Amino acid sequence: MKTLALEMSTAQGSIAWREGGEALFDGRFAADRKHSGAFFENVQQCLERFGRPEKIIVGLGPGSYAGVRIAIATALGLRSAAKARLAGIPSICALDVETANYCVIGDARRQMFFFAKVESGKLIEGPSLKTAAELEATIGESTLPVYGSEPLPQFQVATLAYPSAGRLLEISGLHSDNIDGALEPIYLREPHITVAKATPGFARTK
Repeated sequence: MKTLALEMSTAQGSIAWREGGEALFDGRFAADRKHSGAFFENVQQCLERFGRPEKIIVGLGPGSYAGVRIAIATALGLRSAAKARLAGIPSICALDVETANYCVIGDARRQMFFFAKVESGKLIEGPSLKTAAELEATIGESTLPVYGSEPLPQFQVATLAYPSAGRLLEISGLHSDNIDGALEPIYLREPHITVAKATPGFARTK
């Protein structure tokens, strides 16, 4: 089966293509705001070389809200054009590391952090929000290696590691229950919305 994977949840994006079990394309690139065009360039190169995918796998985070949304929107557009099957997988299940069992931590902003545990490509705990003290205690109780996809100087036990599209494809068979389901980013908390103050002299309309 012609399968395309898209991963954009961290500062390192990636795209992979597999066909008949053979790895034919693995593109990695910077995925910050200054380099967002690299994602579409890699998608275009991949499609020009191999045609339309029959199945698309997307990393759902947690991580960059914008990056994950871009990947999902692209996958939905390609599914519509190619009539491909579609699946979403937590990006943290697909870290490019040698061990199958590990913990993942990350900055959830507003002085909070997230913790998750992965075993053999499946998310078995979290992601859950914790204070720095709570996360330190949780890490101390675990014997598994700890990874993060961004530098966290206050947690020196964590090793930097990124999810990869190739790894998403490797574990996709473990997530067959997600095929053709709804694609939603993994939110760590409810969106924080600030309502603009009303301008004096102007009535707010509904």
